[in-house]
Amino acid sequence: MNLYEAIVDLEEKIAVVGLGYVGLPVAVALAQKASVIGFDVNRQKVEHYRNGTCLDGCIEEERLRECTIDFTDEETRLKEARFFIIAVPTPIKSGNVPDLHYVQSATRTVARHMPKGSVIVFESTVYPGVTEEICIPILESESGMQCGTDFKVGYSPERINPGDEAHRFETIVKIVSGIDEETLETVARVYGLAVEAGVYRAESIKVAEAAKVIENAQRDINIAFMNELAMLFHQMGINTKAVLQAASTKWNFLKFTPGLVGGHCIGIDPYYLTYKAEDSGYRSKIILAGRHINDGMGKYIAEQIIKTVVRLKLDVKNVKMGIMGLAYKENCSDIRNTKVTDIVDELHEYGMAPLIVDPLVDPEEAYEEYRIELSQQEALKDLDVVVVAVPHAPFAAMSVEDFEVMYGSGKTKIMIDVKGIFDKAAFESKGYYYWSL
Repeated sequence: MNLYEAIVDLEEKIAVVGLGYVGLPVAVALAQKASVIGFDVNRQKVEHYRNGTCLDGCIEEERLRECTIDFTDEETRLKEARFFIIAVPTPIKSGNVPDLHYVQSATRTVARHMPKGSVIVFESTVYPGVTEEICIPILESESGMQCGTDFKVGYSPERINPGDEAHRFETIVKIVSGIDEETLETVARVYGLAVEAGVYRAESIKVAEAAKVIENAQRDINIAFMNELAMLFHQMGINTKAVLQAASTKWNFLKFTPGLVGGHCIGIDPYYLTYKAEDSGYRSKIILAGRHINDGMGKYIAEQIIKTVVRLKLDVKNVKMGIMGLAYKENCSDIRNTKVTDIVDELHEYGMAPLIVDPLVDPEEAYEEYRIELSQQEALKDLDVVVVAVPHAPFAAMSVEDFEVMYGSGKTKIMIDVKGIFDKAAFESKGYYYWSL
């Protein structure tokens, strides 16, 4: 009996290592068809999952309570599995250098306990070559076994989009790869148990690794182009939203919009690609240019707020401001690498201390990560400026009248609609000064 058949017959187990926004949905989906061990080094997180609670909202709590995952923080339990999925973060360090220590640590943990005949699949976003040049040597040295003979390795990049109910683990085509045809087939069939959209068999591990990083690099570059256009059109006195609406009437116009680019993928993955490019002797031009533009958008928006305040002859140090949204994108509670903090930091440089609200974000996490104390929306009173930085659904559903209560009586009303989700004319007809990218 091969490994896939043994998993289907519940005679072998799958272990998912790393239960964050990627690993947990993967584990929950596979647990409907197989015996799954969910391992994470964070004991508190494991306890929450055992109790059916998900603090970051990456999975519906009803599904979590109903699933059969065996959650644990005891690494010795990994001995019970023979198919491993490693889904841990891959952030960047100072200088925009890839930080692989989570992947390396998880790889050592698996290597200490995996039995012979195991298949280890990496899901973490990496640059081409990491799986074969860094992870396999760790697996071999820690386990004393040989890859290809005693164990096999595959790579299947995560494509989960946090906060997106339509594009979930089960409904996104899964890229799979393996060190040989047998491994590729095993990995494809195991993921096929849960991925309704099907799998795509990449011709090599490096191809699969490269496909992942270029997906996000492509989005980053396209958004950077929109951001550059927004800055250009602002200088020319042209409404960017109106331009994009007109241009999008052409069938092949790509419908990207300007905005803040943060999070754990688009704002990070391009650096993995450019790091490997430089290591190979090639200096990226377009990718790094796009990163430079997008990394500077928080500062640019803050500067436009300051210029607006000064132009309207308000006292900068006494201006009262509210910022709506802290998460890195709409309808998501994740604040990792959010660029809203760039706006806040720049405003602080001018002596401004805005109130910040975000009903989706955990206040304790916001304070621990950024020393930001979140306020309740009811606290947004007597303001001069409202900045809708992240258009969560509850914010986007608000009318001009809903915003009226936030401003002081008789004050100049400044509305900064970062992503341009509201009707400019509706605000201007009520006496607002309206600005958007």
